[in-house]
Amino acid sequence: MTDFQTLDYARQGRVVTITLNRPDDANGLNTQLAEELAAAAQQCADDTEVKAVILTGSGRFFCAGGDVKSMLEFGDDVKTGLKHLADNLHKGLSSFARMDVPLIVAVNGTAAGAGFSIAVTGDLVLAAESAKFTMAYTNVGLCPDGSSSHYLPRLVGMRKTQELMYTNRLLSAEEAAEWGLINRVVADDELMAEANKLAQIFVNGARGSNRAIKHLLMQSFANDLETQMELEGVTIANCAESKDGREGIAAFVEKRKPEFE
Repeated sequence: MTDFQTLDYARQGRVVTITLNRPDDANGLNTQLAEELAAAAQQCADDTEVKAVILTGSGRFFCAGGDVKSMLEFGDDVKTGLKHLADNLHKGLSSFARMDVPLIVAVNGTAAGAGFSIAVTGDLVLAAESAKFTMAYTNVGLCPDGSSSHYLPRLVGMRKTQELMYTNRLLSAEEAAEWGLINRVVADDELMAEANKLAQIFVNGARGSNRAIKHLLMQSFANDLETQMELEGVTIANCAESKDGREGIAAFVEKRKPEFE
């Protein structure tokens, strides 16, 4: 297991919890955190025993976005430095999106800039009551990254995306839920308990089923109706043939609780 410095990586049973851990810098993304997040995401994807991943932050912030002070330190190499940072962030987000297991994001505090972008990439997203969401990129003369230009139009539509990106509108956790950016809001002191409850659903479930759902949803905007239905047919047949699929079908007929791998 990689020895991380800017995040905590903890596996308990079949659940991995990744905690962004630069609280004195609002968990801002510098080069090291971006590189370590990419490595942690790949580690999750490679571990076939893992059945759920939780991503959260330490301290008052989930993530305040890119560490602007570290960008200043790039000096004349700011273009190269920022592209390297973004590439590693995107590598991590791609690994999270394409790994076989669901990503649960537990937004413990303010999610701004790339922190906002990261927050909404989860398969399921919980937010503490005190959490707030804002794009904030144009405040420092930048533009969105972290996959937000892909996810936001799909989650909330183009008009609301434009409002968020152009005006840096600040959303409360309740507003984020109303807009469809997150699944639900929970009390601050219950956030991680609720995230772990969700994780246990996946621990007790069929890993292959969740892998199939992620794959189907990833293709849903790219395929036409018939192509998507063909993919559904092939995928459900593969699930049925698997050990977990056979166990699930047998358990249903025998009226017992399935014992998935």
